Amino acid sequence: MDKVLYVAMTGARENMYAQQAHANNLANATTTGFKSDFEQARAMRVLGEGFESRVYSMSERPGTDMDSGTLMQTGRDLDVAVEGDGWIAIQGPDGNEVYTRNGSLQINAANQLVTGSGLPVIGAGGIPIVIPPAESITIGNDGTITIRPLGENAVEIALVDQIKLVQPENDQLFKGRDGFMHTDNDVPLPQALNAQLRAGYLEASNVNAISELTAMIGLQRQFEMQVKMMKTAEEMSTSASEILSLS
Repeated sequence: MDKVLYVAMTGARENMYAQQAHANNLANATTTGFKSDFEQARAMRVLGEGFESRVYSMSERPGTDMDSGTLMQTGRDLDVAVEGDGWIAIQGPDGNEVYTRNGSLQINAANQLVTGSGLPVIGAGGIPIVIPPAESITIGNDGTITIRPLGENAVEIALVDQIKLVQPENDQLFKGRDGFMHTDNDVPLPQALNAQLRAGYLEASNVNAISELTAMIGLQRQFEMQVKMMKTAEEMSTSASEILSLS
């Protein structure tokens, strides 16, 4: 009976882990620029002394769906959406360069251009972008930032910096625990000269809510089946014990 219990127990546990992945995707269905995580299960042998006679399933997140979400027009000057396969370079919570598609930008009290969560946006020189006091701010398709300085007339335009955009290969980025995309060993990617932005737009999440709900329903049914298997094993063990007590 211990084999039945082991298989059912590990199956139920991995169903719970898989549910967490899909629940996280569903919770971010309205998060700007969010990329959904894939989830899969595969067979794993139990290693140890003796023969590898027991196999259990292991749930894992093999990668991230890099497909673009729908572009939403906002009309706000500091909202930008990345077109194609590009990413915006920002300074992560640990100080390393990380990447995001969330282009809801703003200016903080230190005049830095930051994301909605307050992380500095990196410029062409590899350092955070600082915006001087300005009457208006314009972000071009190539990420260049121009301003009309405070107190100047309408024809006075100044170039401030250029948002660093990168175009990684499919296997160069992975999603970290902080929700941002990282490179191996946190090595910064070079700036992509042909990457493009669209000002006044934001990219919606690429989560398919219907698919996520369907997957969660299927996993819930599997979990219930594993629990029933454990109850059946318990009943069989109890019946066996009663038979042995009569002999």
